[in-house]
Amino acid sequence: MQASATGPLDADDAERLAWSAMLSGRTDASFDAFERLYEIRLASGERLRAARTAFWLGMRLMSLGQTARGGGWLARAQHLVEGNPDCVECGYMRLPLAFRFSVAGDHGAAGAAAAEAIEIADRHHDRDLGALARAYTGSALIRQGRLSEGLPMLDEAMVAVSSDSVLPVVTGLVYCEAISACQRSHALDRAREWTAGLSAWCDAQPQLVPFAGACLVHRSEVMQFSGAWSDAFEEAHRVLTRFGQSRADAAGSACYQEGEIHRLRGELADAEHAYRLASESGRDPHPGLALLRVAQDRVDLAAAATRRVMSVTTDPLQRTRFLPAHVEILLAASEIGEARAAAEELGALADRYGMDVLSAMAQHAKGAVALADGDARSAIHALRRAQEVWQRVGAPYLSARIRLLLARAFRALGDEDGAALELDAARKVFVQLGAAPDVRAADAMATPATTTPAASPLDTHGLSARELEVLRLVASGKTNKAIAGELFLSEKTVDRHVSNIFGKLNVSSRAAATAWAYRHHLVG
Repeated sequence: MQASATGPLDADDAERLAWSAMLSGRTDASFDAFERLYEIRLASGERLRAARTAFWLGMRLMSLGQTARGGGWLARAQHLVEGNPDCVECGYMRLPLAFRFSVAGDHGAAGAAAAEAIEIADRHHDRDLGALARAYTGSALIRQGRLSEGLPMLDEAMVAVSSDSVLPVVTGLVYCEAISACQRSHALDRAREWTAGLSAWCDAQPQLVPFAGACLVHRSEVMQFSGAWSDAFEEAHRVLTRFGQSRADAAGSACYQEGEIHRLRGELADAEHAYRLASESGRDPHPGLALLRVAQDRVDLAAAATRRVMSVTTDPLQRTRFLPAHVEILLAASEIGEARAAAEELGALADRYGMDVLSAMAQHAKGAVALADGDARSAIHALRRAQEVWQRVGAPYLSARIRLLLARAFRALGDEDGAALELDAARKVFVQLGAAPDVRAADAMATPATTTPAASPLDTHGLSARELEVLRLVASGKTNKAIAGELFLSEKTVDRHVSNIFGKLNVSSRAAATAWAYRHHLVG
């Protein structure tokens, strides 16, 4: 900047200034420098190099939401390459076309445009274009559900930025595109590996502001999944303290991450505030907000929200991100039939895509539904399959949640020793993580209930596991208010459970429900 103040810069110096200003977060200075570089290239008759400058300026403006101005610069770039059908810059101009197709939901056309860019890049031996085009092609294939083709394409792009000499902006863009695509497709191992790579790259060059926000959010998500909740919260908070609202996309995702960790810790008021901030920044606060409503015993609100989200989410891969929470919320609302249908959809998508993590999510949901439906043996089989994956991939919280369900299943089959072992193991993990609501749930389950012996499977008449718990307490003479306190539910939720019990058992009073419980050996 000081050099530019002392006199006109030549093209090379102007280009260095433009890139350094962009990568260090001096947005306005970078725009001025790129515009200056464009004029220098154009004045010297370097039309194609001017086109490439206009391309980068347009793409940066588009990424910041300045679509009109960015579109204008991209149109300038397109005009400059007309009449040169075999230039490498024609390949660069396929990328904004791919981006527009992707935004419109035409991922097939987006992939085709990016694939054309690959051909041009390879023909001209342009490593920057080749890496970007492969990343965009891989992402488009994944959005089409073609994971077996898209993930190897992303691998190839990542090898290029790891081993080849490419522009820093290309390295950052490829990292972010690849990690986002891997999280979208539940490719956890790749997401972890590439997040670590992006983190190391950003840490080594802290001045690279445009990618630091995305890096911190990705790192927070991986840490949360791996059980490092405190570290995950700190990474998300760093986005807000470093960038504030200057990067609304990163800020929204960071607020959502804070909301998730607050919710899991039982800090419900803080979670509510964080989800609202995420929404204000343009980040959909679901499914986290709907799960918060369940934790607040506002199950009706949660069920309405999750149904609304699922009704407008049509992309199959996107649906897999909501379906596990959808099943959990519907079970909390005692909507077993609807939950079963959602779990079956998740299972079908897991079979379609063949990803281990997605299969674990499907088995987890299947087991929870089976348990709520009174089929403890089927629940155990599905839950064990899910637990194997969660343990292998290092997901301690999800593994511990499985143990709670297993404890209920074992207890339903009369295996109190097995239930106690699962509860103890789950509780230790919850304590280590700081998952206060789950610690309370484990403690509430710790007192053995009188159950039917394993040799005589329980006839539940369609009662869910939660409804069976409520029925036992009704039969013991407790009021709805007392039951709510013991099970950490609202009285309204207990009222709904009691009403469902009466309907399923075809009884009209607490006395009749109590008689049924004694007749079926639920209480002694």
